[in-house]
Amino acid sequence: MSNLKNDLLLKTLRGESTERPPVWMMRQAGRYLPDYIKLRNKYDFFTRVQTPELATEITLQPIDQVGVDAAIIFSDILVIPQAMGLEVTMEEGRGPLLPKTVTDKASIEALVTEGAEESLKYVYDALALTKKELNGRVPLIGFAGAPWTILCYMVEGKGSKTWDKAKQFAYTQPELAHALLKKITSITIEYLKLQVKAGADTVQVFDSWAGSLSPADFKTFAQPYLTEIATALKPHAPVILFPKGSWYALEDLSKSDAAGIGIDWCLTPQLARQFSGGRVTLQGNFDPAKLLAPIPEIKKSVKEMIDAFGPQRYIANLGHGITPNVPVDHAKAFVEAVKEYRY
Repeated sequence: MSNLKNDLLLKTLRGESTERPPVWMMRQAGRYLPDYIKLRNKYDFFTRVQTPELATEITLQPIDQVGVDAAIIFSDILVIPQAMGLEVTMEEGRGPLLPKTVTDKASIEALVTEGAEESLKYVYDALALTKKELNGRVPLIGFAGAPWTILCYMVEGKGSKTWDKAKQFAYTQPELAHALLKKITSITIEYLKLQVKAGADTVQVFDSWAGSLSPADFKTFAQPYLTEIATALKPHAPVILFPKGSWYALEDLSKSDAAGIGIDWCLTPQLARQFSGGRVTLQGNFDPAKLLAPIPEIKKSVKEMIDAFGPQRYIANLGHGITPNVPVDHAKAFVEAVKEYRY
């Protein structure tokens, strides 16, 4: 069916049997790799994202250097607000800034939802180039931010621990919040379909700030849009949903059209299996901070994690992105421990 030399990830997402779990790491293309830091010192963030040759080079680094079973395109979730007409700046070590936030009906109506084909062409070019350079070695993952998480940035204007402004907006002006979420959802669906067309074998939707919501509010402001995206993309490619911190939604989401669901380290593998009832492939959930432990400890913990998830329908990954202070040989040890495992 595919001309991939290593299609472990896709097999696992389809629910087929494999001899071991596939492994990749969120944020694997980036800040813990010395070769990435060289490029970071030369080019600013959005130059790296918007230059297909640079994005490709960065995407390939962990394949060559760490040995993961999948490539994930180097990009950012905030390319969507940019494509919708909002300015986004990124300062090293400071995180993203959106100088002009969404505050009212007029600012929502002013957002562009057409033309993702043109405005985000650099992402599709990077995917196509990466696909060519990968030459079938491993599958290529595309991604987007989830509507709730994108709303958080658009309303708050910057990162936050609590997302008070975003939540206040949603709770006090729910009609406006849903109008904004619908707009984000429609451009995101188009964007992800075009990513698949350009070469992504599967796509992941990052709902990084879903965990700021209570279960009832998640059901209102996050879940409907996540499931809508999964349903729209299902005919095109398998979809992995990653609503960080929203363990309470696992049962509902496992009944959606998603092929996989990522979980963070705050949920035991046993409970994750129980909630998801074997309906979906699970991905996760190693604490990235644990990659700072001594290498023998990492290997032992990885084996325990896979044992706990039990055989099949499981993708070894972190419960969030790899942090900049992780030594490359520790990241490698994590990957090697998974590759040495046999069901």
